Amino acid sequence: MNESQDKRLHARVIGRVQGVGFRYYVMGVAGEIGLRGWVRNRRDGSVEVVAEGKKEKLSELLRALQRGSISSVVTEVKEHWLENTGEFNGFSVRSTL
Repeated sequence: MNESQDKRLHARVIGRVQGVGFRYYVMGVAGEIGLRGWVRNRRDGSVEVVAEGKKEKLSELLRALQRGSISSVVTEVKEHWLENTGEFNGFSVRSTL
């Protein structure tokens, strides 16, 4: 895979990740490293993340998801790599689904 080509990461983060500032942690990391996409809570207690950008930056975000925020406890991250769509301009927090 060409490392300079933009990709899309779709991830579900499982554990104690709601009510602990996790979405804002993700938004901060993604913004800091220049990714585009969104993060949201899911009704099942997980957090869903869709991000687009350079593969190495997405891998950095993935490591941050696995590490978690200071108040969270991440037990699992399910990741799916997809083709970039280019549909996002920035990174945002979306409503719970």
